[in-house]
Amino acid sequence: MLRPFVNEPLTDFSKPENVAAFEKAIELVRSQLGQKYPLRIGGHQIWDGNTFNSINPARPKEVVGTFVSATPAHVDQAVEAAHAAYQTWQYTPAYERARFLLNAAAEMRHRKHEFSAWMVFEVGKSWVEADADTAEAIDFLEYYARQMMRLDHASDLLVPYPPEQLDLQYIALGVIAVIPPWNFPNAIMTGMTSAAVVAGNGVVLKPASYSPVIAYKFCELLWNNHLPAGVLNFLPGPGGAMGDALVDHPRTRMIAFTGSKAVGMRIFERAAKVHPGQLWLKRTVLEMGGKDAVLVDETADLGAAAQGIVTSAFGFQGQKCSAGSRAILVSKIYDQVAEMVVEHAKKLTVGETDKGLNVDMGPVVNEKAFKDIMSYIEIGRKNHKLLLGGSMIETDTNGYFIQPTIFGEVPGDATIAQEEIFGPVLALIPASDYDDALRIANSTEYGLTGAVYSQDRARLERARKEFHVGNLYFNRKCTGALVGVHPFGGFNMSGTDSKAGGPDYLLLFTQAKSIAEKL
Repeated sequence: MLRPFVNEPLTDFSKPENVAAFEKAIELVRSQLGQKYPLRIGGHQIWDGNTFNSINPARPKEVVGTFVSATPAHVDQAVEAAHAAYQTWQYTPAYERARFLLNAAAEMRHRKHEFSAWMVFEVGKSWVEADADTAEAIDFLEYYARQMMRLDHASDLLVPYPPEQLDLQYIALGVIAVIPPWNFPNAIMTGMTSAAVVAGNGVVLKPASYSPVIAYKFCELLWNNHLPAGVLNFLPGPGGAMGDALVDHPRTRMIAFTGSKAVGMRIFERAAKVHPGQLWLKRTVLEMGGKDAVLVDETADLGAAAQGIVTSAFGFQGQKCSAGSRAILVSKIYDQVAEMVVEHAKKLTVGETDKGLNVDMGPVVNEKAFKDIMSYIEIGRKNHKLLLGGSMIETDTNGYFIQPTIFGEVPGDATIAQEEIFGPVLALIPASDYDDALRIANSTEYGLTGAVYSQDRARLERARKEFHVGNLYFNRKCTGALVGVHPFGGFNMSGTDSKAGGPDYLLLFTQAKSIAEKL
């Protein structure tokens, strides 16, 4: 009997023994940098072919891992292997499939700091952010294992009909392409992949090109536990032709994707085409980002609001789809909150995150991201009032470091208030009153997360109805959704509202079959 689901506790870094344990994990991972990793198709490792490097964005000359790069030919092999494995895996009892997730969760928990340390090197996460990422990955494994066993008893929910024996089964779809992002390289990748696996599907995992090491380490947990060959295939490499081949393949039944709006829209369009030999309309689960807002009115606890704004905006360098990149402040308290936000942000430290616990912000993920973010900062410099930051941070490592940057008195329709920047850039937007603030909050094409700081119950209730986002928070930051507590997914151009970590997420990876036998 399983205990009820409980979220994995975060590490208490105020305890010296936990700091020492994390430092030990950092050194363990450091000793393993630069290793080569293969493709994995149908249980076979493929070491030959062109390669690419995963690099440390804090020290771009430091190779975290070298990977064989998959080709469209490998896609064909992997999809066929996943399809063949699915033929038997789909009939494996749900509790047996769930055991693979539970065992992986136990092993990841045992090696928790090691998994977190890989993210410190591979994507520049701080210790605290990496620890939360790994905790969330463990949560997904534990939660989806339980949810699959719950779905296995779906017949209990049917209305009895004495003339017939009734059954309701949630069966697997087939081959699922899983395309996760680099910004939560353990949590989101683990959640998407484990959901597809536990539902009985064959899976082709194309990890994010900037974070393939952590994905490989997760896959090892399942492979080493003797997951049947072909159920989980590992195909790293750039998107382009390889990604298109995976989406287009007639045996691909579903594409689960988290990433940019542009790529999500491309997948949505390509998946709509029915190819020769394809027997279904492909399903897509797409999470495509946000331009999230923290709204503060004159009744709010302004100190708490200012801290929440800074945490929402600059956690993991603002590289979260849930990041609060807009702070909408009613005019009565605009100046006061703006001043507090700037003072809080001034205290943030930026540097190489493997050097210690007290580094708040690391580098942005790569050179392209660096250039894109700096181009938005230049737009801000030309058009708005720069309150803090606005520059790169030069180091002897040539890492991709950017100061936490704040622009003030930004109109709600400005470029930096409408487009997702995915970096440490915050726009402070004045609103004439609460009505205006809600209008501005809903003025983007996105609808992922939002927060309202207010002590006015009527205003909170109005936001509950009118603030059009998938995850809305009152009097707290707009990041940090917990598995099972805050099912996560957004509206409009934020995606298909697939509520990851919620009770209906696995339904997206299954199809319902109703069976009735006349007695």
